[in-house]
Amino acid sequence: MGRFSGKTAVVTGAGRRKGLGEAIARRLAAEGAAVVISDIGQSRDAATPGAMIGSTAEMDAIAQEIGAASTCVCDVRDLEQMRALADHAVTTHGSLDIWVNNAGIGYIMKPLMEATADDWRAVIDVNLTGCFFGIKAAAEKMIPQGRGGRIINIASQAAKSGFPHAQAYTASKHGLVGLTRSAAIELGPHKITVNNVCPNHVTTGLGAWQNEYFSKVVGAGSVEAYLKAMADRIPLKRPGLPEDTAKAVAFLCSEEAEYITAESMNVSGGEEPH
Repeated sequence: MGRFSGKTAVVTGAGRRKGLGEAIARRLAAEGAAVVISDIGQSRDAATPGAMIGSTAEMDAIAQEIGAASTCVCDVRDLEQMRALADHAVTTHGSLDIWVNNAGIGYIMKPLMEATADDWRAVIDVNLTGCFFGIKAAAEKMIPQGRGGRIINIASQAAKSGFPHAQAYTASKHGLVGLTRSAAIELGPHKITVNNVCPNHVTTGLGAWQNEYFSKVVGAGSVEAYLKAMADRIPLKRPGLPEDTAKAVAFLCSEEAEYITAESMNVSGGEEPH
């Protein structure tokens, strides 16, 4: 019996190998939760290229390995699809107790003067509006259940500090701080907590692309040199791992964190101290 036995968790953006979503889903399942693995499933447009999203096949494989899991294709940019995802959790597993807004776009990076209106909208639509829709869809199920719940948004170190070539990304993650604070006030009377987890850089599949991109932007010479410089400036001397974020999410979903809400928890090895 784990501390999440009898509970159901939804994790968006969880259908890609080596991603934060997969690590979070595995951690919650390991502690007893029934988990819904959700992702977009296939490319829908230029903002969702196949190489950067979780495919239906990957989703199914991850769910089979976890065991106590199901899958549900969902585009987080569509409120009705998010509501259908919440319906799936309740219909398939009997309840909705934990909702993790993990889906995000971190691969549209350009200098300010080259970024387009479409680039801006694509990132905001997924990273910020998608979390707004997720909070609504989750709360619509959790409130009538009458037993509270946990909503976690995967923000970023970029929720606290600015980064070059990431105007929309940084704005979307800063926006999550305000969204979370407001939602926590309204949902608190229902014993639903709303928090952000703010990891620093993690070499997921997306992170590997970012390593290549930013090592060139900063003139590091190589990915290895870029990662060494990153580790050198982190007090704990290494970049983050997917499991670091997953552990933080599990804590915030637990009974130990029942009095924590409206917070944006850094998981950065000391790199982001505020």
